[in-house]
Amino acid sequence: MSLTDLLLRPLRAASAKPLITHYDDAVGSRVELSVATVTNWAAKTANWLVEEHDVEPGTPVSVRLPAHWQTAGILLGAWWCGAHITDEDPVVTFVAPGETGAGVVAAVSLDPMGRDLGGSTDGVTDFVGEARMFGDDYFGSTVEGSTPALMGSTVDEVLATARRIGAEYGAGARILCTREWAMPDGLLAALVAPLAVGGSVVQVSNADPARLDAHRAAERTTVDLVA
Repeated sequence: MSLTDLLLRPLRAASAKPLITHYDDAVGSRVELSVATVTNWAAKTANWLVEEHDVEPGTPVSVRLPAHWQTAGILLGAWWCGAHITDEDPVVTFVAPGETGAGVVAAVSLDPMGRDLGGSTDGVTDFVGEARMFGDDYFGSTVEGSTPALMGSTVDEVLATARRIGAEYGAGARILCTREWAMPDGLLAALVAPLAVGGSVVQVSNADPARLDAHRAAERTTVDLVA
């Protein structure tokens, strides 16, 4: 079973539950995605990777993106089809607009409302524009626990580490995070571990320290990962 199946399957019984909430204090935006919406974005990503780029279990894929709800959907989608998140010889590299990388370069808009970049240009794929055309469900092949998933660690190893970290947060923890998702440790702590214990994430980009107490109160967070 893929890492994404292992993380999301227990949560899908409460599909309307908030899973990823993203603030950008610099622009004053807030976007909340339910379990169902995150699952749909992950499925679109997995289908795009498989159908357009022949990604299969163990295929290297690079995700060079900031902490963001779109990043969460891309990571979960990549893991769903068994991709190995690594910077070593990636078939596809996900980047912020204006950046480049190895293999197929997929630029991600990082728009708060999920708008695309207006089309692919100069050999750079407009990921959001393409991926939204793919299916909201993913029915891929089985991913073994021994498949590499994150920087050389296998699916089983990533899940075990995430559960160990998540146990310190507590079941159902709601995490307030202002840190970047540095790989692998930052990503495990801020995204994978909360999901592994049935929790959720409130990610604050460009955090204004004066607004953090308001975010905590509004979102009823239980654990801080504050830079």
